[in-house]
Amino acid sequence: GYLDLKMRPERHNTVKVLMLLDVGGTMDDHITRIEELFSAAKNEFKHFEHYYFHNCVYEYLWKSNRRKQAERFSSWDILRKYTPDYKLIFVGDATMSPYEILQAGGSVEYNNEEPGAQWLRRFVSTFPKHIWLNPEPEGVWQYRQSISLLQQLIGGKMFPVTLEGLERAMRQLSK
Repeated sequence: GYLDLKMRPERHNTVKVLMLLDVGGTMDDHITRIEELFSAAKNEFKHFEHYYFHNCVYEYLWKSNRRKQAERFSSWDILRKYTPDYKLIFVGDATMSPYEILQAGGSVEYNNEEPGAQWLRRFVSTFPKHIWLNPEPEGVWQYRQSISLLQQLIGGKMFPVTLEGLERAMRQLSK
């Protein structure tokens, strides 16, 4: 008999992901787990972009996790560059002083002109499909005021970095 070969192009994941990762400070305790998450995401998605921030997003993000001021990118440029069909994933423990979220000048990196809350609102309104992945155990979230503030700002879309949490997060992004 003869074989009837039918060639089909390989299927690629066409989901577009913009990942913003918190680095430094209390996130140092979670480096190994977040590196694994980052590697998995980077290999899975054809359209994958990432930037770094420290504690909260402000006027600038970094492409290097060393938070070099010379390598910073304007958050306005990021908001304009990526289309709303990107799925936005924040990764961070959301543990900081509330003034870092609520006050201009609250950043521990530099004197930010606008509160982090304002920048978070801009990001979540630009990218309707968004979540926050938190490596801290979900049981401690209620004891940290900054986590409660961030959960409100992102519409309650915060999930733990566990198998069950990641499954819930992916279901949220696919709605």
